[in-house]
Amino acid sequence: MTRTGDTLGYARVSTQDQSLTGQVAQLQKAGAIRVFEDVISGKQFDRPGLTALLDHARPGDSLAITRLDRLGRSLKELLETVENLKTKNIGLISLEERIDT
Repeated sequence: MTRTGDTLGYARVSTQDQSLTGQVAQLQKAGAIRVFEDVISGKQFDRPGLTALLDHARPGDSLAITRLDRLGRSLKELLETVENLKTKNIGLISLEERIDT
């Protein structure tokens, strides 16, 4: 896909015991100019890092994640987020699943 905006990364881990370092490095290697982070369970829909990314993103930008499960634990939650991105004309890149919209 041809990019017209910035690539913004989103990294999430579920507990304080887990590290964001690996995800952040992968996202930066994939071209993310900024990585927003959350240390919160995927069961929580209120994620300040993701909210900040969505507030910061502009039409033409892309949200990059390492895996789809970083956006949510349920299919419903994932689809709602993807629909929100589509409405805002923000692309989605998932490195593991090789998705690039």
